[in-house]
Amino acid sequence: MIIGLLCAALLPLAAQAQSTAVEPAPQRGQGWMNRHDAFLAEAKRGGIDLLFLGDSITDFWRDPARGLPVWEKNFAPLHAANFGISADRTQHLLWRLDHGEVDGISPKVVVLLIGTNNTGWESDLKTPRNSTEEALQGVTLIVHTLLTKLPHTKILLMAVFPRADEKGPPPGKQIPEINAALARLADGKFVQFLDIGPKLLDAKGEVTRDLQPDLLHPNTKGYEIWAEALREPLARLMADPK
Repeated sequence: MIIGLLCAALLPLAAQAQSTAVEPAPQRGQGWMNRHDAFLAEAKRGGIDLLFLGDSITDFWRDPARGLPVWEKNFAPLHAANFGISADRTQHLLWRLDHGEVDGISPKVVVLLIGTNNTGWESDLKTPRNSTEEALQGVTLIVHTLLTKLPHTKILLMAVFPRADEKGPPPGKQIPEINAALARLADGKFVQFLDIGPKLLDAKGEVTRDLQPDLLHPNTKGYEIWAEALREPLARLMADPK
């Protein structure tokens, strides 16, 4: 069933010019490539039972001023690895997966959070990034790639976190629409969906600087909320036989 849903989500792309969201590409710069090489080395060492994949929100689990204390308490004991890179879009993570980052490993669970950088606007605040459909297809292709490369691994697919950009127009309806579609990828077996967005919003349903000081990235309190939300599904998924 899950493969059918994935294929259905990708079908509209076949009739269109291929979008950047599904075209694997590295970020520019040696720093990004060095991060990729470090992940390859970590994967080669093995021993990864829990793998986090994503962009800066995942990357900042390693930030001592944000997520690291929460990571060390909750996930380091689970033999977890963090393969998040700041500014990654779906196309960048696809390239990393195509170039060996999950080769030779078989984690029990992958926690996937990606797509926010495919929404909204480029730095000129005039050029849109990807459409809702394109961003969805990018995330869907990543899920498909993980199911193919890691057939014994469960995927905990995170809803894209809420955001309210400090500069330029916000992503508007894109994120809720993407999340509504991503929820349908859950098959109850290999792919689970988790949306913690409401836990990050205030009573008015708005992004709060109390949890996301820059209106995007969580602070330590935000990472604690994320970790607590992961506790039960991770315990269940990691205990399931492959």
